[in-house]
Amino acid sequence: MSDAQNPPIEIYESPTFKKAFKRLSEAHKDLVDDEISKIEQNPELGERKKGDLAHLWVHKFKLDGRETLLGYSWQAQRLELYLLNLGPHENFYQDSKNRRDADLKLML
Repeated sequence: MSDAQNPPIEIYESPTFKKAFKRLSEAHKDLVDDEISKIEQNPELGERKKGDLAHLWVHKFKLDGRETLLGYSWQAQRLELYLLNLGPHENFYQDSKNRRDADLKLML
C-alpha cells in the first residue's frame, strides 16, 4: 500500500517515558522499540483501562523475565500515539493516576 492510503502515525513521548527509556540498556531499548513497533501496527494491542485511567492503554511484555508495562494513549482520528509510561507493575497504575492531568495536557 502507498503512504497516501496509510499515512504514518505520529509518535510522541512524555517526559516520564523518556526518563524511563533513557535508563534502559541498549539491548532493552531495542526490545522496547520492537514492542512500540507492534503497537504502531496495532494500537489496540494493549488493554484499555477504565475510570480515572480511561485515556490509558497498557501493553504488557517480558523484559529479562520480568513483566514490564508500557502505558500509551491512541488518538485514532489524528493518527497520534502518545508513549506515557514504562516500568514494572509495582506502582505503575498509582503513578499513572498521579500524572493523569499532565498526560491529558500533553495529548491536547
